[in-house]
Amino acid sequence: LTPGHLNPGSHQKVLMKTGLILLIVGHLNFITGSLVHGTVLRFVVTPGDIVSLQYITANSASVIAALLTISCGIAALMLSRYLAPAALKWALLTLSACSSLGCLSCLLGLLVAIGLTLGNQGRALLAPCAVTNVALAPVSRECPFDPTRVYSSTLSLWAVSLVLESMEIIFGIRCLLLALELLRL
Repeated sequence: LTPGHLNPGSHQKVLMKTGLILLIVGHLNFITGSLVHGTVLRFVVTPGDIVSLQYITANSASVIAALLTISCGIAALMLSRYLAPAALKWALLTLSACSSLGCLSCLLGLLVAIGLTLGNQGRALLAPCAVTNVALAPVSRECPFDPTRVYSSTLSLWAVSLVLESMEIIFGIRCLLLALELLRL
């Protein structure tokens, strides 16, 4: 059903389901972004390297967008319980628009990060390691992390984040349409 065909009771159910989905997806994306940052990117970022700065920017924006998505989910859940307050409807409209736009920009940033990583074959990810043989790096103290799987792990987590960002965009737009319907705009 499209939002235009819903009665107030259905609005509550759709808002509740959408809010729960946004909460879950937002938390998963937050955890994914935190894992990427904590396991790899905190060692990689150097102020003079444009690629590593792009990595940290895209990843930080992804974590911030996840927080916006979580806030949008909370607003949708609150609105599902209390449909009357106009301020809550406007808050949902604002949060869902910001969340959707933020997730879209993060999606594009992550695509660029993945493209850069594939293009330079992970050299920016392995730059902090001073060892020449990556197979011996886990037993070496010359690398701040285990580089044997950093390339595939980072790309895998970014792929998961891309899927989660897409879901956040879809359900954020759904909240936006519901808020517009409730505000009769």
